[in-house]
Amino acid sequence: MSRTQKARRSPCPIACALDIMGDRWTLVVVRDLFAGKTHYHQFAASPERIATNILAQRLKMLEEQGVVTARKSAARAGSSEYSLTEKGRALYPVLEAMAAWSLKHVKGTKALIQVPVA
Repeated sequence: MSRTQKARRSPCPIACALDIMGDRWTLVVVRDLFAGKTHYHQFAASPERIATNILAQRLKMLEEQGVVTARKSAARAGSSEYSLTEKGRALYPVLEAMAAWSLKHVKGTKALIQVPVA
């Protein structure tokens, strides 16, 4: 059974969203896609320094879930170029709300990566 077919632990919409986005890296990758990153090496260079094996897993899972698409890169031979699908772009308000909450409630938080308005 693939991750996309995996039985949900609950029908709760929060639990279902967390089954896809609830680890420490997935929304960081989505944030980077909104910020204009499209290639693996660009994601790997993010300030959070995601391990390459985790990055590969998250990109694959996001593709399986229909949040991103991958296609052969015209700019880099042998690599893929990633982009958000409509489903992925629908996460913008989620990221925006999380950033606003953190800026207000988490001391020392700074918006280091600017994400253009979707």
